[in-house]
Amino acid sequence: MTRGSNSLAEATSPYLRQHADNPVHWQQWSPDALAWARERDVPILLSVGYAACHWCHVMAHESFEDPATAAVMNRDFVCIKVDREERPDIDAIYMNATVAMTGHGGWPMTCFLSPGGEPFYCGTYFPPAPRQGMLSFVQLLEAITGTWKTNREEVDRVGVAVAEQLRANASGLPDPQHPLDNVLLAKAVADVLREEDHAHGGFGGAPKFPPSALMEGLLREYERTADPAVLDAVARTADVMARGGIYDQLGGGFARYAVDQDWVVPHFEKMLYDNAQLLRGYAHLARITSNPLMRRVTEETVGFLERDLAVVGGFASALDADTDGHEGLTYVWTPGELTEVLGEDDGHWAAELFAVTPTGTFEAGASTLQLRADPIDLARYESVRNRLWAARAQRPQPARDGKVVTGWNAMAITALAEASAGLGRPEWVDLAAWCGREILARHVVDGRLRRSSLDGVVGEPLAALDDHGALVTALLTLAQVTGEPPWLDAALDLLDNTIDLFADPQAPGSWYDSGSDAESLLARPRDPIDGATPAGTSLIAEALLTAAPLAPVEGTGRSAGDYAALADVTLARGAVLLDKLPRSAGHWLAVISARLAGPLQVAVSQPGREPSELLIRTRQLVPGGTVVVAGPVDSQPLLAGRPMVDGQASAYVCRGAVCGLPVTTSQDLVAALSSTLAN
Repeated sequence: MTRGSNSLAEATSPYLRQHADNPVHWQQWSPDALAWARERDVPILLSVGYAACHWCHVMAHESFEDPATAAVMNRDFVCIKVDREERPDIDAIYMNATVAMTGHGGWPMTCFLSPGGEPFYCGTYFPPAPRQGMLSFVQLLEAITGTWKTNREEVDRVGVAVAEQLRANASGLPDPQHPLDNVLLAKAVADVLREEDHAHGGFGGAPKFPPSALMEGLLREYERTADPAVLDAVARTADVMARGGIYDQLGGGFARYAVDQDWVVPHFEKMLYDNAQLLRGYAHLARITSNPLMRRVTEETVGFLERDLAVVGGFASALDADTDGHEGLTYVWTPGELTEVLGEDDGHWAAELFAVTPTGTFEAGASTLQLRADPIDLARYESVRNRLWAARAQRPQPARDGKVVTGWNAMAITALAEASAGLGRPEWVDLAAWCGREILARHVVDGRLRRSSLDGVVGEPLAALDDHGALVTALLTLAQVTGEPPWLDAALDLLDNTIDLFADPQAPGSWYDSGSDAESLLARPRDPIDGATPAGTSLIAEALLTAAPLAPVEGTGRSAGDYAALADVTLARGAVLLDKLPRSAGHWLAVISARLAGPLQVAVSQPGREPSELLIRTRQLVPGGTVVVAGPVDSQPLLAGRPMVDGQASAYVCRGAVCGLPVTTSQDLVAALSSTLAN
């Protein structure tokens, strides 16, 4: 750490590097930074954000780049800047404090801490001048400094009290209270569907966030129960999002959320974690409905990942919300701009097709592009899209956060591999395997998984539970789709390491979000609620459930039975979330649905790894969450004692430990799956 100057230039986070030229003497979070605050006996000003955050940029331009404001910050505080995506543990602790103090959270997050890290005042964005009852940022700084100097006893009392409350709240899920049964899932699904916005799609009101994990959970419930109302809800939401401004109609990929109820105006940042989860959901929907729009969105989202986010080490975290300081500059159009690019006739046609109006749907008479109805003239549509895409490529482009986050890449690996298997696109699993190799090669250091890398250089922060859980599932998915044993070996090694580091030894099925070897903070965080990304606990539950049928039945280490038992007790604890907060438990719904479906496994006995016709159809037909393996008899646990029949590839459909008779045709496979799910 370089005291008395800005030390962010050496960071492995693009967000921190964005602030390396600030006149603020920013430090990275470290024991030395806290020690400096103790030596100076001044409070810590903790600022938390991320690279694609619009209001983070606004506050930086207004305050952190201002020499006068920086002088006050440097004089009276030790200033620490944290990338929430690189240090989710720090973000979680102080976000909990912010919500407790203010009733809401968000980024940028601005917290004032004692040198010991105890928060005594928290907020989010503060303006450079007083506004709507808010103090200016400098006024706040001066008020904090005054209180620190004149009323230190009260400051210390508040900090200690908040820290104690944070520790008390990090107790994890209670002992199991609800049985894992059809009643629980039926109630959860009914509660979710009651909140559907039938007029505009999605759930709840503005701002509208894509229900990424919930889509997958509902699709699995549809496949398990055959309830058409569940499929209709998912299809409605998927359709309106794909046709709205939240979806990039030219380049593919989804923005973070829509500010309006009708999905017209997005907040323009495009996050890997959203697109990875939505890719999984859209590919799943395309597979079970054969809807061409769902397939096109799947293909275009893969294209977006490969074209715009593939970097050294994996997939980058995000594209910025702003371009040259303006939201939407790259993406929005006026009728005149369409005509300029396309000519008079095609310009008018495109304006009507994409809902580009003279008054605009965004700002300054510009419109986001929508596609409320499919064009009749597909050749003209493709020509127009290609020309608009070429013109847009000449515009200034949003910055990219090139940080490669383990867990988000893992979700992309799983989505790509599943989409490849279900939709018959082998090149997609090749892309997934490339990413998997990159993560394993770069993010595992001395046997310990790390959180992120930049330009191929791994960062210091250790991986969290969500990184571990998502990566185990990704590796297990690659093992199934490729048939290559090293993926399974890597997955089981990582899973055992995860159990050792993150499981609560006092409460089986309860998990911490940070490892036992991680830096000691005010509290050891654990949040089991699914948010913008699935909770680490629901992700590790999926990993355990998937690993159980793939792991050895017995051996020197943990066995299939050990994983299955730990999956069940973890899911039993999570049942309370489906009962109380089903919209915030989408991934829990997906995993518990897979558990109640069997869990299902299909073992295809065939001569080798090359996909047989039966294996191809199996992957197209099985419900989400089904484990599918293929290969010669006895080549892996699920194929033990399961030979081909009469020299033909043969599928064994199993529910839990019970398997049916082998089938050799697609028709018989459909019947076997239906019979198994019905029982």
